[in-house]
Amino acid sequence: MSSSGGISADLRRRINAGEFPPGSKLPTNADLMAEHGVSKATVTKAISELVDEGLVFTAKKGGTRVRHRAQVQLPLSRYTRALAPGGTRGPWETATAEAGVDGFMQLIHVETVEAPEDLAALLELAPGESLIYRLRHAIIRPDDLVQLQHAWYPRDIAESAGIDTAEKIEGGIYRKLAEAGHRRATASETVAVRMPTADEATLLRVGGRVSVITVERVTKDANGRPIEVLRAIAAADRLKFTYDDLPLLPPASET
Repeated sequence: MSSSGGISADLRRRINAGEFPPGSKLPTNADLMAEHGVSKATVTKAISELVDEGLVFTAKKGGTRVRHRAQVQLPLSRYTRALAPGGTRGPWETATAEAGVDGFMQLIHVETVEAPEDLAALLELAPGESLIYRLRHAIIRPDDLVQLQHAWYPRDIAESAGIDTAEKIEGGIYRKLAEAGHRRATASETVAVRMPTADEATLLRVGGRVSVITVERVTKDANGRPIEVLRAIAAADRLKFTYDDLPLLPPASET
């Protein structure tokens, strides 16, 4: 009779060997009970170990499935490429296309909100001023949710750029902002790692031992006005950020 650790070790090996590819179902609890001669509680404990590790997730109606873990590289240059003449892809679509996968942005929610103190400070506004909040999911087709994106824009800027509605934005947010006279000039990013909230863990299909990587980006236009605060959350094993071709200029005293 196998232990829960023996069952999880066997399934882990089979997953890593490709016997159960990403998105596929594991054998049912009944099948695993029969195969290993154990109780349902032992099988449940074994599956829980794999969920905690981020190898599998339990779908509401689809049984236990193998989690997608393919990593997407996000180079800093994705922002420039997204604004190339004639381009129709935003930064996420640009980065995933270069990685050879089919990524798209799904708009989940748009609403007008009052700026709390932290966002007001970042956007150089007074607390309570109107913002347009947009929640989007960065997905690899067909349904692999990789990143949650929460973004806020000063209401006047969002309305002038036409990003205050739920309509699809061809070419991405930054292209629409640029067309409205707010071409981004600088972006400051803060990257950190933490454990996910319960809601984030459910959406990203991660277990108790998988951390998330968070990015807070403040974008300013050529006049120095903040035009966007974006807070993105993704499982830490899914993204690799590459800050490529950064200028390394010496201090003026050394020139």
